[in-house]
Amino acid sequence: MLNSFIEQFISYLEIVRNFSTNTLHGYKRDLNKLEMFLKKNKIDSPESIKEHHIREFVNKERRRGLSPKSLKRILSSIRSFFNYLLDEGILKANPAHGVTSPKTSSPLPKAMDVDLVKKLLDFTPQGLFEIRDKAMAELMYSSGLRLSELCNLNLTDISVKERICRVSGKGRKMRDLPIGRQAIQAIRDWLLHRQGLIISNEDALFLNNRGKRISTRSVQLRLEKLSKMRGVPLVHPHMLRHSFASHFLESSGDLRAVQEMLGHADISTTQIYTKLDFQYLSKVYDASHPRAKKINN
Repeated sequence: MLNSFIEQFISYLEIVRNFSTNTLHGYKRDLNKLEMFLKKNKIDSPESIKEHHIREFVNKERRRGLSPKSLKRILSSIRSFFNYLLDEGILKANPAHGVTSPKTSSPLPKAMDVDLVKKLLDFTPQGLFEIRDKAMAELMYSSGLRLSELCNLNLTDISVKERICRVSGKGRKMRDLPIGRQAIQAIRDWLLHRQGLIISNEDALFLNNRGKRISTRSVQLRLEKLSKMRGVPLVHPHMLRHSFASHFLESSGDLRAVQEMLGHADISTTQIYTKLDFQYLSKVYDASHPRAKKINN
C-alpha cells in the first residue's frame, strides 16, 4: 500500500511540479529506503507511521555512516512526501514534522585562483578530443554551468554570433547566459571538428568518441586527464563553476547577478560565495592596512 502512495507522489512531482529526472530518482531512492525499513517493522499503511518510526529510521541511517548532509536530504524527502499525503487528505498529521536533522557544516566551495585557471585553459589543443575538452572547460568556467547542464546542451542552445547559451537548469527552468570571448572561440573550433564524430543525427553539442551525447562521467574523466596534462591539481567540473562564481563576485560585487547566472532559486544558496569574497577581502586587508600588520616584538 505504501509503495502505491510513493508512486503517486513521484508522479505528482514529475507532472505538477515539473521536477528533473535526477531529482525524481533522489526522492524515490530516499522513500524506498524508508519503505523497506517500515516493512521490516510490519508497517505498510501511512496511518500507522508514527514519529518514533521516523526517528528510528534516521538513527539507523546515521549508524550506517550517512553524513549529516545526506540525512538532511532524506528527511526533506520524507517530510515532502507526508505533506503531500496531508494535502490529499490521507493523513491528519505529518509524522516527520518533529524530527530534526543533524546540523551540517557549510564548507566553502573550492575555487581555483585566476592564475591556475589560466594555466589549465591557456593551451593549443592537439587533436579532436583536446579541442572538445578545451571547449567544455572554457564554457563551464565562462558561464558557470552545472555538469548536467553542460552535457544536456544541444546545438540549438548555442548562439555563437550573439554569444549566448540557453540552459535548462534545475526544475527545467530555462536561463540565457552570456559566453566569454575565449569560450566562444573554443566552441567555434570544436564545431569545425565536430563533424568528424557524427554517426547519426545527434543534436548534442558535445559528443563522445561514438558520436553520441557525452556523459557526465566522461566529462569528469576528461577533466582529470586535462588537469594532469596541464600540470595543475586535480580539477573537477563543479570547481570550475565555483571558480566562475567567486571570480565574478570578486570583480562585480553583484550577488543578484551571480544568483541569476548560477540558476539558484534562493539567494541564500548563492550567499556562500560572499564568504569566499570575505576571505579575499580579509587577505587584502591584512596585507594592506597599517594597523592589521603583524607587530614584531
